[in-house]
This record gives sequence, structure tokens and C-alpha cells, in this order.
Amino acid sequence: MASLRNDKFFSFQELNEAIRIKLDEFNSRPFQKRKGCRLSAFEEEKKAFLLPLPSTPYETAVWSAETVQPDYLVTAGGCRYSVPYEYIGRKVDIRTTEKCVEVFFHNQRIASHARAFNTTDPVYVPEHMPEAHRRYLNYNEESFQQWAEDIGPSTGIVVRTFLHAHRTPQQGYKSCASMMKLADRFTPARLEAACAKALTYTPNPSLKNITTILQNGQDKVKNGTPPRTTGSYGLTRRAAREKGGVQA
Repeated sequence: MASLRNDKFFSFQELNEAIRIKLDEFNSRPFQKRKGCRLSAFEEEKKAFLLPLPSTPYETAVWSAETVQPDYLVTAGGCRYSVPYEYIGRKVDIRTTEKCVEVFFHNQRIASHARAFNTTDPVYVPEHMPEAHRRYLNYNEESFQQWAEDIGPSTGIVVRTFLHAHRTPQQGYKSCASMMKLADRFTPARLEAACAKALTYTPNPSLKNITTILQNGQDKVKNGTPPRTTGSYGLTRRAAREKGGVQA
């Protein structure tokens, strides 16, 4: 390097080329007290013992320890990653590099992810999830909205309310999935009627509102028509009048 101290370079390429020339000169310079030079010593004594370079460059890793949360996620570098749900509540070791996140339990790797950056969405592997949870991976805002619009306009309004009631639409997925279950249980037509009924009460109905309406059969009662009530001896008021009963 001393021989280049007075030279000026305007790019790293120029500098590297100059260093390569000086390096070749240095390695070819004869030894003062033995035969040969650095290049001949390398080729005759050391070259045969070299091993192949690793297929990937070495990466500095950061290790941390964490207990797996009930949602079978761990946090590394500000992002969340899944591990097999069987390890919920277990303490694991996390190895984080620039490109990869690996999770170990008792020195055995149980999960590996490509590292994510600047995202609030968890990184899930379907095989890490219980069977009942895997179907949630296929859900998205557009599919929920399309399903709701196919049911009817009132259902569409309610589902949009669920999706936009939180900081992110994903937080409303659970309520939307519950709406699908209600449609399977009570029929899509009744769900649409229940949503229409709920919207007459409030512009932001809750899942509980919809469920209560369906369970009580209020979706079957037309707006403006009071439910049939019973008078004495279990008769309707009209029947009681026809039989000479006293109107309450």
C-alpha cells in the first residue's frame, strides 16, 4: 500500500486494478533467506490443502430468546414469524441474519423464514397452523366483500363496516368469517334480512346484533309490523275479541 500512497484514483475499479498489479509484484518478489517467493510457496505447500468456499457468504447473526405466543408467533427484527403451534408456551432461540430468521428448540431448528422488513403482517407458514386456522389464510378484504355483495346489499354494508372498523382490515376478518357461519346456519336470505333489520337500529351494527336478531327470529318480522302477542288463555288479541274476550 505504501507504494501507492502518492497516486490518485477516481474510482474503486482503478484502485483495485492498481492494487492487483502491486500484489502480483509483491508475491513474485524472491525471498531473502530461502529459495522461491510467496507465490511459489503457496502453489507448492498450501494450495493442495485449500477447501472450496462456502456456497453462500458468511452472515453475522443476532441471537435472541422468546416464548412462543398463543398465536404461535415470535418476534424478530420488529416483524412476527410463525412456528409450529405445538410449541405454544415454549421458550425458543431465534437466529436472525440479514436474509433469514431461524427458530430453534433444544438446538433443533423448528422454523425458517425469509426475513421480512417494514411490515405489520405476520409471516405464516400454513403447516405451522392448526387445521381449523389454515382456511383463514385464503381470506382477504376483496373476497369477503364479494361474498357479502352476493348475499345482498345490507350484508355488504355490514361486512364493509366490520372491515373498516379497525386500524387494518385483517382485524375484521374474524367477524366476517363468523358472518359466513351465520349464513350457513340460518341461510343467506335470513342473514340479509337480519342485516337489513340491524341497519334500521344503528349504522354500525355488531356481530352480536346480527346473531341476536337471527336467534330471536326478528329477521322474519317485516318492518312496521308488530309481532303477534297473546292475550288471555294464549289467544291472540284478535281471536280473543272474536270469541268475546276482553281486549287488554
